[in-house]
Amino acid sequence: MSKNTTRRNFLKTTSFTIGALAFSGGTIASLFSNYDNSKSKVYFTRDISPEGMVKVYEALGQELPGKVAVKLHSGEPGGHHYPAPKLVEKLVNKVNGTIVECNTAYPGKRFETESHRQVMKDHGFADIAPVEIMDADGEVVISCPENSKNIKENYVGKGFNNYDSFLILSHFKGHAMGGYGGALKNMSIGIASASGKMWIHTAGKTKDLNSFGEAFKANQDSFLESMAEASGSIIKKLGPKNLAYVNIMNNLSIDCDCNGHPAAPELEDIGVLASLDPVALDQACVDLIYKSDPDKSASLRNRIEEKHGTHTIDHAEYLGLGKKSYKIINV
Repeated sequence: MSKNTTRRNFLKTTSFTIGALAFSGGTIASLFSNYDNSKSKVYFTRDISPEGMVKVYEALGQELPGKVAVKLHSGEPGGHHYPAPKLVEKLVNKVNGTIVECNTAYPGKRFETESHRQVMKDHGFADIAPVEIMDADGEVVISCPENSKNIKENYVGKGFNNYDSFLILSHFKGHAMGGYGGALKNMSIGIASASGKMWIHTAGKTKDLNSFGEAFKANQDSFLESMAEASGSIIKKLGPKNLAYVNIMNNLSIDCDCNGHPAAPELEDIGVLASLDPVALDQACVDLIYKSDPDKSASLRNRIEEKHGTHTIDHAEYLGLGKKSYKIINV
């Protein structure tokens, strides 16, 4: 969706379509290119409860193998919109998951490992599952899709290698830099090491944490594309069968959970969505915002549009990470 796309035209061109996306294994190229002609399934429930979380995940019909990491947002102290531990506890326990995070690229309580661990405790995550700050002992480099335009490698927390599969458990909301935050942002910025976050924010210009100002100088579309490319590196490394995605659409602020003083939500909670396709999942969430009350969704829609947020989705589809066409299946 371009910056000048009107809400009316957007709704005319957006449809909920039927089918399922089939990922094929094998070579690297097959992971990103050899999709069939069907559409992706996105499962939906209005039941934002521990039971609803488990139900929508089970609808995926894909059991995550081996040691499972659950990537969620630990929440900046002062904020209160991050996923509630009691809400996600049953799902985390179902997959026998370890809750994982990485340190931030900017100063704060989540900038250094020890204080970030304390945040995980203070916010209740350490009470429901094991937790790990994945870049506590450094970072590792993984390669991005071959057709990436901005970054060819992604720097992720070294602890990434401790896990066989990932549940990308995301709170969908607005974001001051990305327009919105969902599965693609959580999988890219979220799994990146602190310096890896700088690498993505500056579209491959620098990893220097002392140069955070460069993140505000980067070309916006290049930054958004870099998030998609970093997401592609995760899928490329793990393989689609070792990933699943759940987005929680509650506390729909225009601000991210990295904001310690987020704006109050103006739009009512919508539900929980799950998919094996992160592109379709984020697209479905954006579409639900645009199909919501036009007055109550105005601020969030404006935030997405002013930052050209859906370009991340467009570029992810270009890379072959999934498809924007999908079918909503109520569970």
